[in-house]
Amino acid sequence: MFADRAKIFISSGKGGDGHVSFRRELYVPDGGPDGGDGGNGGDVIFVVDQGMNTLNDYRHKQKYKAEDGQEGGKRRCHGKNGADIVLKVPPGTVIKDFETGKVILDMADKTEPQHLLKGGRGGKGNMHYVTSVMQAPKYAQPGQEATELFVTLELKVIADVGLVGFPNVGKSTFLSSTTNARPKIANYHFTTLNPNLGIVDMGEESFCIADIPGIIEGASEGIGLGFEFLRHIERCRVIVHMVDAAGVEGRDPIADIKAINKEIEAYNPEILKRPQVIAANKIDALYDVDTAIAKIKEEFEPTGIKVYPISCVSGQGIKELKFHILELLKECPKETLIFEQEFEITRNDHSGDSIICEMVEPHVFSVTGEKVERMLGYTNLEDERGFEFFQKFMRDNNVINELKELGLEEGDTVKVSDLEFEYYD
Repeated sequence: MFADRAKIFISSGKGGDGHVSFRRELYVPDGGPDGGDGGNGGDVIFVVDQGMNTLNDYRHKQKYKAEDGQEGGKRRCHGKNGADIVLKVPPGTVIKDFETGKVILDMADKTEPQHLLKGGRGGKGNMHYVTSVMQAPKYAQPGQEATELFVTLELKVIADVGLVGFPNVGKSTFLSSTTNARPKIANYHFTTLNPNLGIVDMGEESFCIADIPGIIEGASEGIGLGFEFLRHIERCRVIVHMVDAAGVEGRDPIADIKAINKEIEAYNPEILKRPQVIAANKIDALYDVDTAIAKIKEEFEPTGIKVYPISCVSGQGIKELKFHILELLKECPKETLIFEQEFEITRNDHSGDSIICEMVEPHVFSVTGEKVERMLGYTNLEDERGFEFFQKFMRDNNVINELKELGLEEGDTVKVSDLEFEYYD
């Protein structure tokens, strides 16, 4: 089964924790701290693989995680960085946030590897926290947390021309007779279950055409298989309607074109602003070709949509149709449609320099944050100079003013990490 959509879970690697250790060697009784830094976590990287044309690889495995960084070691040893994880996707893949459906990244124009999720930064060892006040810090920085996300991968084929029409109107036959594509052809509904791509060679010029399968009434509402393939029209610059002008199966070609345009409009109205052309197929089965084609022309040519009578069996009219498509493409912008970023990835963890002040209950306040924890790691509060340093830290970082704005008064309790203080102004 052709897979053009997949939901997966991706996670970068966590940063390794910094290490707490002290140099202890013979004849060096006070060697000082020598805890090393943790390694950085691995990234989640997406790359375009030109040899891929489906998302089948992501149907059975849905969880992808980069390697965590290793913890720092003694003697200033740096922890090993975590290995990146590389995910290969076909050209035209759009990566979206699963919860919001917003675009994170469009891989259609990306030739370089894209680092979607950055690994967590490794924490610093206690050798970095020596001060004139604290010579033996017992604190090391923890590694930064990993970033996790559920994403949707959507494949939107990259083609110049989108070939649309109901089943059995001759799209696959047209593609096989005009391009290098070899789709399966049979007289069954929905024989084409995946978009087929082919290159139309026009001497010095060429263009790519995609057979978009399965569009029926109600496709935009999820009826039938059409809803799954409407997304593949979004990058096409020209739309070619293939209809059965002979009505071999009792279908009305005019009603078919209107029905398909209605489904396209319900899915994305912007698509209908692009040039369209009608290929009225199976004229070899018509008794009165001029009358049948005249009805279609009368309906659509006043709106600027040209009608070309063709026969995929005999080849009649196909050359003229191809040259008209080429002229329409020359009038269109050549740039591939790129979906702009709508969703920005943010880290799960708090900033390492944040200090959070809050009132947990009347007359009881808390002060938390990595910066506070780090300060307590290298401050001896039992020492007079150490306690003076602690008070200066609280003033310099505006902690006291923030607590006062929250209602701090004399005699209130302030919790800093697992310590409690009674406040006096």
